[in-house]
Amino acid sequence: MLDRIARGEVTLAFRRWDRPRVRPGTRLRTAVGVLAVDAVEAVDPDDIGDRDAVRAGFTDRAGLFAALARYGTGTGTVYRIALRHAGDDPRIALRTRAELTDADRHELHRRLDRLDRASRHGPWTRQVLRLIAERPGVRAGDLAESLGRERLSFKADVRKLKELGLTESLEVGYRLSPRGAALLAES
Repeated sequence: MLDRIARGEVTLAFRRWDRPRVRPGTRLRTAVGVLAVDAVEAVDPDDIGDRDAVRAGFTDRAGLFAALARYGTGTGTVYRIALRHAGDDPRIALRTRAELTDADRHELHRRLDRLDRASRHGPWTRQVLRLIAERPGVRAGDLAESLGRERLSFKADVRKLKELGLTESLEVGYRLSPRGAALLAES
């Protein structure tokens, strides 16, 4: 479905929620890039027609309602979400930039130091970067265990490194991005 959104073939989504889970203006990073949520409105299911269903990627209204029943509790309000592809994930371009300027290095070290200071379990950023460099493609749970850390907390920390363009998620585990490898090589 994400590919169809990226091509502009799908411009609506319908969800049954107890309250809206996204707001207009939300940006969602996905495997096909950034999706923009342009509108979110509660709708009466009786007002959803085949045209809306097709815009949501279904052949007809019956297919849409079958999907809503499969992925929801059957209770709650139905929301119509207008969305569109809003471009590539900026982290992809960032992580490929392996040539670091002095300003880049300074800013990255400043941000890593800030993450270390804010951590409840002490400095971790450089240790995790080195671990991922040494063990690319290793499951997050195994990496976390080798550091005596809880898996979910470890994964949250790796996402922070990903936001800086330093790591990449693989189907299993992680690897350093070219940017992350360049930074680590200089440390």
